[in-house]
Amino acid sequence: MARALELAEHGRYGASPNPMVGAVVLDRSGRSAGEGFHARYGGPHAEVEALSSAGEAARGGTLFVTLEPCDHHGKTPPCSTAILDAGVARVVIAMADPNPQASGGGDRLRRAGVEVTLGVLEAAAQRLNRRWLLWTHSARPWVTLKAAVSLDGRTATRTGDSKWITCEAARRRGLELREEHDAVLVGVGTVLADNPRLTRRLGLNPCDRHSRIILDSRLRTPVTAEVVCHEPSRTLIAHTSRASDARHSALANAGVELLEVAADGRGRVDVQVLLTALAPRPLTALLVEGGADVHGSFLDAGMVDEAVFFVAPILIGGESSRPAVAGLGAGSLTDARRFVIEHVRPVGDDLEIAAVCLENVNVHRTG
Repeated sequence: MARALELAEHGRYGASPNPMVGAVVLDRSGRSAGEGFHARYGGPHAEVEALSSAGEAARGGTLFVTLEPCDHHGKTPPCSTAILDAGVARVVIAMADPNPQASGGGDRLRRAGVEVTLGVLEAAAQRLNRRWLLWTHSARPWVTLKAAVSLDGRTATRTGDSKWITCEAARRRGLELREEHDAVLVGVGTVLADNPRLTRRLGLNPCDRHSRIILDSRLRTPVTAEVVCHEPSRTLIAHTSRASDARHSALANAGVELLEVAADGRGRVDVQVLLTALAPRPLTALLVEGGADVHGSFLDAGMVDEAVFFVAPILIGGESSRPAVAGLGAGSLTDARRFVIEHVRPVGDDLEIAAVCLENVNVHRTG
C-alpha cells in the first residue's frame, strides 16, 4: 500500500477534479506483477492501469489500491467490473470513497466473492487527497494562499516596488503550484498594476483545463487586459451589483464569464459566497495569489486551508510598505487562525514555508 500511495502522488498535476489514486497488483505467489496510477482526468483509472500491466498474472492475485474502486459509469467504465473480469481474488483498500455516485465498489466485489480489506494506511490516503475530500464533503474548493514576502512579511516597498522579492527558483516553485491547482485567483488591483496572464506555462499538467478568477466588485478590469485578450473563455470575473451595465456588456462581449456575487460588509465580493457558487464546477483546488486585500478577505472569511509563503532574506521595513495579508484581521491571538507547518525547505536563496490550517490537517477528523 505504501508503494500504491507513492504511485498515486504521480497524479498530482493531472488527476483533479478526480482524486489521486495508485494501485499495485501482486500475483497469487505474492510477487509484484503490475502497477498503475490515475495520471489525468478522463484517462484510465489506477486499477485498470495496474491490471493491464499485470495481465494474466492478476488472476488469483491481490490488488492494493488507495481508494475504493468505483462502481459507476463516468468518463470510464466501473473499475469494479475490470477487477472482476481480471479474476483478482483479494482487494486491499486504503480508504472508502465518500462520493455516493462512485462508491459501492467494495460491496460489489464482496458480493461477487472477492475478499476485501478496508482501512490499510487510511490516514495517509486521506492526507494525500485532502483537497479532493474537502471539496467532496464541504462543497467548496480547497484554498491555498500563496505569497512572496520579505523576512518582515512585506510584499512591496512603500513605493510599491515588488519585482522581484524572491529569487527565480522560488518564482518557478510558485508556477508549479499553479500546475497542481484547478484555478488561480487575484484581485482587480493585481490586474491593473501588473496585467498578468495568470497562465500555466511549465507543461507539468497534462490537462488543458486551467481557469483564472478575478475579484472585481465594480468590473474595472480593462477589456485590453491580458486575462481578457488571452483566452478569455478561461477567465471568470466575480463582481457585485455595484458594477455598471456598460462595463458588464463590454466584458461579456469580450468573451469572459461574469458572475454576480453578493457583497460582504465592505462592499466587496463575498468570497465565502463565491466559493459556494464555484462548488458545482470541476474545481477542487484554488490558488489565491493576492494581493493583500484579497488574502485578507479569504482569511477574514475563514476560507484559507493552506498557506505557502516564499520568504526572501531581505528586510523592507516601513509602516506603509505592503503586508502579505490585510483585511480586518484577528482581534486577539486566540481568534487567529491556527496552522500546522508541514515543511520548510530552501528554494534557491529563499525559503518555502508551507502550512495547513489546523482544522484541515485531517479532513475526516481521524487520529
